[in-house]
Amino acid sequence: MLGEYRIEGRRAAEIAASVERAVGSGDLEPGQLLPPMRELAERLGVNPNTVAAAYRTLRERGVIETAGRRGSRVRSKPATTGREYIRVEVPHGVRDVADGNPDRALLPGLAEAFAAAAERSDREPVMYGEAAVEPELERLARADLHADGVPDGPLVVTSGSLDAIERVLAVHLKPGDAVAVEDPGWGSLLDLAPALGLRTVGVGVDDEGPLPDDVRRALEAGARALIVTDRAQNPTGAAVSATRARALRSVLKAYPETLLIEDDHGHRIVDLPLHPLAGVTHSWAFVRSAAKAYGPDLRLAVLTGDPVTVDHVHGRQRLGPGWVSHLLQRAVAHLWTSGAVDVGAVAAAYGRRRAALIDALKGRGIEAHGRSGMNVWIPVPDETGAVARLLHSGWAVAPGARFRMSAPPAVRITVSTLTPDDIEPLASAVASAVGPAPVRRYV
Repeated sequence: MLGEYRIEGRRAAEIAASVERAVGSGDLEPGQLLPPMRELAERLGVNPNTVAAAYRTLRERGVIETAGRRGSRVRSKPATTGREYIRVEVPHGVRDVADGNPDRALLPGLAEAFAAAAERSDREPVMYGEAAVEPELERLARADLHADGVPDGPLVVTSGSLDAIERVLAVHLKPGDAVAVEDPGWGSLLDLAPALGLRTVGVGVDDEGPLPDDVRRALEAGARALIVTDRAQNPTGAAVSATRARALRSVLKAYPETLLIEDDHGHRIVDLPLHPLAGVTHSWAFVRSAAKAYGPDLRLAVLTGDPVTVDHVHGRQRLGPGWVSHLLQRAVAHLWTSGAVDVGAVAAAYGRRRAALIDALKGRGIEAHGRSGMNVWIPVPDETGAVARLLHSGWAVAPGARFRMSAPPAVRITVSTLTPDDIEPLASAVASAVGPAPVRRYV
């Protein structure tokens, strides 16, 4: 059953650690069946309750799954093997259109902003016990949120979107709870949920956002939280439309105890209007990151939400890092007030590249999606084959497996570095790699 590997330990924590080490090292493979609890208890000379506690810990950590009488198995995608490892190594001479990074040429210079922030910090050093959020950053963020129709709520600053989402999930949910996530969706989020011991329930997505019927089914089945990307959805480029937002709000009204988390990471690189869902449920959080518009190394996001949620997040943050550096907050506030990013120009630049590639693919009978942001999602009949053939043709694309659970195969192309001269060669390479596909919805 376990080959050469022998689970060890006398205490529940030791047994769980032994299994998790084996999964991490590859000695226990995805799908491998673990011994029945009584059998392992007899082998280790411990009480069966000890093994039961160890298996419970492993389930909560997303390492194993249990299917009744069929026993416990190593998860097919355990939390210890992140989707970040599902990537293509880019050989020399191959164009990388897989990395998901913004166009460096569209990012602002940071020297002036940080010099101004440093000069102020020299005059007004931030000391222990001061407010966690820089007043100017808070004022600017609140004005933007209000203009976009996001409900008023307290505000906290976190180290990026994923940090914010993790903190919100951690204060509301417990291991074993189910969370509804977009499928296809952000690979890091699909890794985060099981790492927190949560169960993910996939919700289909089309160009206008999550499908209301899928959301309803997930909530009916017991999902306690829903995470939605409002614009520039990764990987599909979906953006929640006004019509879709009304339909989703109607669904959420029937489930007011649902924790709603909205990720507007496309803020300041997208010119489509925001249609927020926040305020329909009792518990909600809305997060905006500086990464896409100002640079991935600016690990800063603004989080607002209902008072209880934000207070809990702030309290947990205070017991950990304390706060996000005011030097960084002041630099970002300077970037916002100085107009360092021309939102219209940036959105138009990404829009031209997406549209050109999608149109060129359409002319070759290839379906593609990308309503907003910097990515184009292309359904394919054979994902592994398409990635390999495109690599052979000189293009490294992202395998769809990084972003999906049960959604059909696809590849993701980041358009950030594409020039007009790249469009036709890339479209031809895609057509050769995948062939014309029947038009279908990617859910």
